[in-house]
Amino acid sequence: MLGMALAAIDGTIVSTAVPQIVGDLGGFTVFSWLFSGYLLAVTVTLPVYGKLSDTFGRKPVLIAGIILFLVGSLLCAAAWNMGALIAFRVIQGLGGGALQGTVQTIAADLYPLKERPRIQAKLSTVWATSAVAGPVVGGLLAGYADWRWIFLINLPVGAIALWLVVRHLHEPARPRPKTRPRIDWAGALAVFATGTLLLTALVQGGVAWPWLSAPSLGLFAASAALAALTVVIERRAAEPIIPGWVWRRRTIASVNLALGAMGLLMVAPTVFLPTYAQSVLGLGPIAAGFVLSVMTLSWPVSAALSDRVYNRIGFRLTAIIGMSAALLILVAFPLLPYPGEPWQPALIMLLLGAALGLFQLPLIVGVQSTVGWAERGTTTASVLFCRQVGQSIGAAVFGAVANSVLAARLLDAPAPGLPDDLDAVARALEDPGALSAAATDHLRRAVDAAVDHVYIGAAGAAALALLALVVLAPRRFPVIAETATTEPMIAETTTTGPVTAQTVTTEPVTAEKDGKQGPAA
Repeated sequence: MLGMALAAIDGTIVSTAVPQIVGDLGGFTVFSWLFSGYLLAVTVTLPVYGKLSDTFGRKPVLIAGIILFLVGSLLCAAAWNMGALIAFRVIQGLGGGALQGTVQTIAADLYPLKERPRIQAKLSTVWATSAVAGPVVGGLLAGYADWRWIFLINLPVGAIALWLVVRHLHEPARPRPKTRPRIDWAGALAVFATGTLLLTALVQGGVAWPWLSAPSLGLFAASAALAALTVVIERRAAEPIIPGWVWRRRTIASVNLALGAMGLLMVAPTVFLPTYAQSVLGLGPIAAGFVLSVMTLSWPVSAALSDRVYNRIGFRLTAIIGMSAALLILVAFPLLPYPGEPWQPALIMLLLGAALGLFQLPLIVGVQSTVGWAERGTTTASVLFCRQVGQSIGAAVFGAVANSVLAARLLDAPAPGLPDDLDAVARALEDPGALSAAATDHLRRAVDAAVDHVYIGAAGAAALALLALVVLAPRRFPVIAETATTEPMIAETTTTGPVTAQTVTTEPVTAEKDGKQGPAA
């Protein structure tokens, strides 16, 4: 949990210190790469770390990730200009990719199926706490100390996490392979290059350059060519970074697509709701953050209780119920009155968190239970990778939707020279004295309409997630029986003794190979 906290809080603690960082180092035109560079590094390394953890074990990958993250944090604190800080943030992201995927995999190794909701709920609590505490801690450090402490604070936390992992996480000895494991370095490089170009095109398109400009089209074309090359390399590799079975097995493919769609819809509340709360409802930054943070209160609770549902009706049907509820909740958002009261979107977010907790955790627990130890790291990484890519696509698509709606609504503005993109509108509304009452109301209604369209798009993403589960996912996930003799488990010595494997009886005990179900090994 401490290792996960490093990656979780880093995504939010930096945001509130951007003015101080820019004021000290300059580089206002490229500061967005503080977040984009970190996101790129985390996303494109997830599949690589997943395969490495299956090949060499979880512990060495997790230790390497923590060390790399701490080195990046120390370098960030010593950055002398914006370019150096962005480069060191990428190093942080290279460590963050190891933390996110490996911790989720270890949770599945340590705990049998019936206990996984409890530990996954605790991991969700880490993310929820980080979402609330990160901006507060970042603002306090930037305002009363120095922004460099935002990165230095990682060092003691990471040191404790590293010591605990080294001291208390024990992997049992596994049979030595007959042949030396071969690392697919060509595949890893191809995956890294493809993901970097694609995510750069998605993150910077419509921001740094127009969507139909030469840079955007060139990046998309290059990423498509590299994707084709990656497929060729992976099909020829003896031990590919992204094995073909990840997409040939119905269960894993459907969960990948469903969680990719969830990443898409998550952009609506996390990116656009704070702007809505401040620009339309007139709330301050702290109150706007609270409207969003209530989602992180109901999500872990719902996730922790989800096992009572999927133990009765199965993983797939539980996830379908959760996403169906999320679809209805997202559709309800555009029906809120204008300007409305703050409790109304807060209630929407509270219900949405509960619905998504019922959707995400059963799919992650279920898909991890359909593979053995030697495939679990790759499977978990593929799920998280698709979710991250979905978020990047959602940010690009919904950003374009919001700005196009704003531009259309401002064609008949009551005052000339009003801004026509969401960021500029939000800044203009922060200084209401500079605008007439009619212009202010017009801008607020335009933002309201833009965010409503984004939520409608998020509802469309929820429908895509449902479609993936209904059409592709098997009715009952083919869970593999977990036994101490057939699957190496990570044992953690505690006062209650080592954790042992248990036979799974929730779903049919079968193995699924390349989309076909057969007897369990």
